Amino acid sequence: MQKKGAGTGTGNRDWWPNQLKLNILRQHSALSNPMDGGFDYAKAFQSLDYEALKKDIMALMTDSQPWWPADYGHYGPFFIRMAWHSAGTYRIHDG
Repeated sequence: MQKKGAGTGTGNRDWWPNQLKLNILRQHSALSNPMDGGFDYAKAFQSLDYEALKKDIMALMTDSQPWWPADYGHYGPFFIRMAWHSAGTYRIHDG
């Protein structure tokens, strides 16, 4: 491992130096764009019914399922925890 200066933490590359290098997947090629050339993202976004979307998300977050009960009746903490773990930024000793 490389030596780190005072105040710097251990990064993901320090713990997992043999990670796959996925930068090839982020080259902005037209072939990697799932939308056709005429797709207008801003126009599509403006067509959303924001209030209905917000209501649907709130219903999803608070509809506890018996096969995976929500923490205190809300899935928000679970989603945050899963995002935290999938990002690889958690520390084993405090979380």
